[in-house]
This record gives sequence, C-alpha cells and structure tokens, in this order.
Amino acid sequence: MKEKIQKLREMTGAGVMECKKALEASGGDIDKAVQIIHEQGVFKAEQKSERRTGAGLITSYIHNERIGVLLELRSETDFVAKSKPFRELAHELAMQISAMAPEDSEELLKQPYIKDETITVAEFIKRTIAQVGENIKVERFCRYEV
Repeated sequence: MKEKIQKLREMTGAGVMECKKALEASGGDIDKAVQIIHEQGVFKAEQKSERRTGAGLITSYIHNERIGVLLELRSETDFVAKSKPFRELAHELAMQISAMAPEDSEELLKQPYIKDETITVAEFIKRTIAQVGENIKVERFCRYEV
C-alpha cells in the first residue's frame, strides 16, 4: 500500500492522507484514485475561488525570438508564489498564451490546454490550486509577435 500511495503522490502532488483515502475509495486502482483526487481538487479549487490573491509573480516567455509573452499570475501568499508548482504553472500558461494567442484571460481559461486537450486551461489551473492550497488567478498578460 505504501508504494501505491507514493506513486499516487508523485502522479498528482496530493498529500499522503488524500492519496490513502482515494486508494481506499477506488479499491486500490491507481487510475480511479487519480480521477478521485482530480475531482476533489476541482471541488477544493472552486471553494477557494473567492479568496483574495495579493501575491504572485510576473514571468516571461520568448518563442523562437518571434513571439514574446509577459504574464502576471497571482496567488494568495508569497510562499506559494515562490513554489515550484506555481512557477511551473506560470511557465506553462505563458507557453499556452504564446501558442494559442488568446485575446484576454477569459478566453485563455476556456481554451483546451495545449499539452492535454481533454482539459481546459481553467481545469489545469484548478489542479495546481488543489496542489498548493491557495487561489490562483491569471491577472493579466500581453503577447507580442513579430
């Protein structure tokens, strides 16, 4: 059981108890447990959606010296803003903006995520919200193309 819990943690970033409960609920099936954790994460993310995002970071991404993106991504605390999952999310979102050229944050959130078109960008963000335990918001971005 410990090996399955560890594997599930590596796959989802969820805590030990969440993984244990998901494995118990799924009868030990890893794939079902992943699905349970993602569903719980979306629920938790929705609960956090009204919380104020007073911290964050600005990141940039340049693609082939022809497309540039500046992104302001917000979190509730500096602790999360400096975390690896948050920074990875910021990078992935900047690449998404570079590739898909959304007009605004609302359009960005509705787009299929470029690395997994079975989910939207909003769902991808909710997974990180569930992982870090804080609300995350795409505040604004700009995209330049030569």
